[in-house]
Amino acid sequence: MTPAAIAPWAAASVGVQVGAAMVATRFVVDESGPATLAMFRYAIGALCLLPVLRWQRQPMRFARGDILPIAGLGIVQFGLLIALLNYGLSFIPAARAALIFASFPLLTMVVAALLGRERLTLAKTSGVLLTMAGVALALGDKLLEPGRTDGFIGEGAVLLAALCGAVCSVLYRPYLQRYPTLPVGAFAMLASVGFLALLAAGEGAFSGWAGYSAGGWVAVLFIGVSSGIFYFVWLWCLRHTSPTRVTIFLGLSPVTAALFGVLLLDEPLTLPLLAGIAALIAGLWLAHRPEGRTE
Repeated sequence: MTPAAIAPWAAASVGVQVGAAMVATRFVVDESGPATLAMFRYAIGALCLLPVLRWQRQPMRFARGDILPIAGLGIVQFGLLIALLNYGLSFIPAARAALIFASFPLLTMVVAALLGRERLTLAKTSGVLLTMAGVALALGDKLLEPGRTDGFIGEGAVLLAALCGAVCSVLYRPYLQRYPTLPVGAFAMLASVGFLALLAAGEGAFSGWAGYSAGGWVAVLFIGVSSGIFYFVWLWCLRHTSPTRVTIFLGLSPVTAALFGVLLLDEPLTLPLLAGIAALIAGLWLAHRPEGRTE
């Protein structure tokens, strides 16, 4: 199979990982500040990538003019996005955050079209909107869970997080076509750790050992290791297909979270969840229909 044919399946695995990480984040976010959790997440992720980078003998060498843009993309993609998402999750339920974050592919498609990187097509637009409808159906009455009275702050933070991811997904591609995927990912992640350390210091992260429970540390390790592995997969997908066709698979993340509830928490398998999964699959199919030319 060609890389372009493998990319959708790889992107689907990232969507599943994001859903699992969102559940784990909700579990542990109250045990530390959002920036501290994000710092640990990507410090662990970077530590997973660096040995592979050395083993593959792929040095982090970039043209002088590309160093700051790649670092900036990493800071926004890993630092600002995750800090905003974690901050939002401290205000609103995970299901509501997942639905708002599901606007990621729609925002990506608009940004890519505005920058001339992709064409807006009826099939692709319909597919993106259908996946968002599928997410809403799958979450069902969970969207009505009460949040804090100032929940609009969390909703705005999650929407900004989705916009950050959309912009980065479009702007990464030239660098991924110029350099190997692994060095770009590792360097971007390390840049974000430095930025997040500054934010975490403001939360008192370095005034003492992080006070996570045993279960909290398990969640942090899971989030960090899986983020390191699957971010490499994410960048690889962006290198081989269009940003919208990669980000649309993030619609799998809230559905994954809902299915974890069925499998692990004995939550009911409802008709809206099944209808949401069907709509999501239909949307993914529409968005990946051949359009007559390679993007």
